[in-house]
Amino acid sequence: MSATETGDSMLVQVERDGVVLVLGHRVGEGRPLLIVPGVMADAVSWQPVVDALPAGRPVYVLNRRGRRPSGELGDGYGVGTEVADLRRVLDEVAGRHGGDGGVDLFGWSYGGLIALEAATRHSGVRSLTLYEPVVRPFGAQVLDSLRAADAAGDLDRAVEIVNRDVSGFSAEYVAELRRSPAWQVLRPLAAPLGRELTALNEHHADLAAYGKLDMPVTLLIGGDNDGAGPYWEPFARIAGAMPRARVHVIPGQGHLAHVQGPAALAAALTQALALA
Repeated sequence: MSATETGDSMLVQVERDGVVLVLGHRVGEGRPLLIVPGVMADAVSWQPVVDALPAGRPVYVLNRRGRRPSGELGDGYGVGTEVADLRRVLDEVAGRHGGDGGVDLFGWSYGGLIALEAATRHSGVRSLTLYEPVVRPFGAQVLDSLRAADAAGDLDRAVEIVNRDVSGFSAEYVAELRRSPAWQVLRPLAAPLGRELTALNEHHADLAAYGKLDMPVTLLIGGDNDGAGPYWEPFARIAGAMPRARVHVIPGQGHLAHVQGPAALAAALTQALALA
């Protein structure tokens, strides 16, 4: 593992099978927290949550493969690729902090699925917190449209598809988003989207294995999605398979709490870590 310092933060690099994975890192003492974003997100987009977390604890945010400055998805990409990456990162992060204390793991959306799978395969995960994790079937109805947009190199269309046809945002919301500076940030993040959603829908989640996890688990959901919307059904399936998990609703939030309510999400995550 190599690191480049920038003030009180640094970029950390981990290599697996020739692919470089780059993490944002806030320095600190004690047991580290590792954040795994989902699609259309990277370490930069999760920085407001990191900034809202109490100072002191070391925090790492993974730029999963397929988003800069990490490497490409590569051939044979699937959920298994992501899980192997995360297990490698968990080893390295734990090693930087003595190893014995393990790592607190947080995953959002597709990153929540990856974190769940890694937790069933890695003894170093001390606690698991997930915000609206997803399992198949999810977004399968847009795969043909995404593949067509990918073949045409139309990143604008890909951003529109994920916001309108997956997340269910209104045409007015997407039109406003297109006019904002955020649109240019989202375009490159949409490049791996088709392959990521394909991998998600090809992966058969072992819900029974999730229920056997013996570390503290907290499942978070935004109040806007509690009982409704595309994110509720997969959340309910996972929560039903994990009866020992603590379920917490964050009022007034949707799927993009890291953007729209980073302080509220950081507070809920801090509470989950305190209980762990």
